[in-house]
Amino acid sequence: MEKQPQNSRRGLTPREVPPAVGLLLVMALMNTLLYLCLDRFFIAPWQSLVDPRHCPYGHFRIGQMKNCSPWLSCEELRTEVRQLKRVGEGAVKRVFLSEWKERKVALSRLTSLEMKDDFLHGLQMLKSLQGAHVVTLLGYCEDDNTILTEYHPLGSLSNLEEILNLSKYQNVNTWQHRLQLAMDYVSIIHYLHHSPVGTRVMCDSNDLPKTLSQYLLTSNFSIVANDLDALPLVNHSSGTLVKCGHRELHGNFVAPEQLWPYGEDMPFRDDLMPSYDEKIDIWKIPDISSFLLGHVEGSDMVRFHLFDIHKACKSQTPSERPTAQDILDTYQKVLDTLRDTVMSQAREML
Repeated sequence: MEKQPQNSRRGLTPREVPPAVGLLLVMALMNTLLYLCLDRFFIAPWQSLVDPRHCPYGHFRIGQMKNCSPWLSCEELRTEVRQLKRVGEGAVKRVFLSEWKERKVALSRLTSLEMKDDFLHGLQMLKSLQGAHVVTLLGYCEDDNTILTEYHPLGSLSNLEEILNLSKYQNVNTWQHRLQLAMDYVSIIHYLHHSPVGTRVMCDSNDLPKTLSQYLLTSNFSIVANDLDALPLVNHSSGTLVKCGHRELHGNFVAPEQLWPYGEDMPFRDDLMPSYDEKIDIWKIPDISSFLLGHVEGSDMVRFHLFDIHKACKSQTPSERPTAQDILDTYQKVLDTLRDTVMSQAREML
């Protein structure tokens, strides 16, 4: 009689795995992959950990450019940039969609010589504040009163609802992505309050539409500051405060200290109007964040969790308002908490 192999009496060979065990391994692997995908999704995948535009001062890189290029000179702006059509206009600048080396760019031209000081201030701020939070400067020509910046086809932040209502953007029209946009906005305010050129106040923000128009929505759904023509300096050590303009301001959007404090019986006088500090930016954050959160599923839940920090932002006493960093920390904590809750619910459904 033929002998049976010894392994046949001891059970399975080392290479054989029961089907049930294999199925469990596959399910475990699938669960792990799903967990990683969910985690990546809720951390806002459109943001890169490294700013791809990072270049030495006086240089830029946009789109698929592999190398940094020096800011374009007057001669290069005149000969290499082709103006296509006007896409925007404000009190200080007209903005034209233009083309440079087959790349779409934005060319800004001074509207009136009366506004040249504001124009040059905006240019100086662009040069000084280059980084992930500010639109990329490509070149400028003071002789021609022109500035060239990166073009963002989605336009200003005021277009957000219209863009997210398009079918191709439905996948990012969620409370997670909207809260991340609010975090982007607060990050910009924090950057301006701790900028390389001192504490800067975003003065072109006397109502919601005007404020939104100062920022651009990028193609990867982040926010960059674009219009820096009114960024006065606050210096607490020297007692330097600011006033946003020379006319009387009204409404609930502006901070209480920006309102004329002497009543209707006394006509407004700019020389009697008290100055103020960067906490006026903090007052406005809840209104801007509410716009960014919109009215999608889950946005009211986010508002509920942000109620206390937003209430603090609306303190009548400026010194009692939180800093931009305090607000950013709270936003991050809320995002992490709610994301973990949603992921836990998703895992329980597996």
